[in-house]
Amino acid sequence: MILQIAIGSIMMVATVIFAGLSAWSMESLFSRSHNWLMREPHRPKLMLVVLLTALWALLMVTAGVWLWAICFRVLGIFITMEAAVYFALVSYTTLGYGDILLTHEWRILGGMAAANGLLNIGLLTALLVEALRHVRLSQLEARRAQALSGETD
Repeated sequence: MILQIAIGSIMMVATVIFAGLSAWSMESLFSRSHNWLMREPHRPKLMLVVLLTALWALLMVTAGVWLWAICFRVLGIFITMEAAVYFALVSYTTLGYGDILLTHEWRILGGMAAANGLLNIGLLTALLVEALRHVRLSQLEARRAQALSGETD
């Protein structure tokens, strides 16, 4: 039991660190693009931000699933990589079909994969909403500032 909790904890920390570092790089990309994002037209650029952040969230979920699948495979829990990926995906997304189960000695690890997926999907959703909110509010402020400078000229 302690081994499962230790491995699960390491996996959870690894996926959160990976998602955090990638969020940091995405934020850096948006910061460098700030001036471009603030110029008109705003709506197509906002849609681009939606697309990029959604693809980033999908990439983070995919990476988390693959990290768990590799862990399951390295531990010898599954014979094939396909079974490991399938179980990791079903666990990580908390879908839990139950058609493939872990042996009694590894079943806590499956629950930790599910908890990790729930945590990461919640974090990714929050980051997605925050990115969109930040860009849109900045665009509205830029539009307001442009309108005010146009009035004073």
